[in-house]
Amino acid sequence: QVQLVESGGGLVQAGGSLRLSCAASRRTGSNYAMGWFRQAPGKEREFVAAIRWNIGSTFYTDSVKGRFTISRDNAKNTVYLQMNSLKSEDSAVYYCAAGNVVGTITRSTNFGSWGPGTQVTVSS
Repeated sequence: QVQLVESGGGLVQAGGSLRLSCAASRRTGSNYAMGWFRQAPGKEREFVAAIRWNIGSTFYTDSVKGRFTISRDNAKNTVYLQMNSLKSEDSAVYYCAAGNVVGTITRSTNFGSWGPGTQVTVSS
């Protein structure tokens, strides 16, 4: 099991920016990936962004393309989510996920480890 520690959530006005961080205790597997999912009140958890660690390929849900950027720091085992041009609909609890992802990277069930979540609130 990979331990994940998230940071960086908070309250921001619409149009503003936040950067989320997620530090992992270790990396596992040749298909290691890290990602971010979010869950708003009354809604299901949804995929936001992910990165395949070894090759650096990135994936985004359509609603955040061009606004969010996922990146990694190999030395720190840390993944970042830079969120720009935030909208009220981005408000949610954001969860960091990690694991040896062999299947579809946008599917939450393919990630084995999860952080506790960090709240992002965008005021309009």
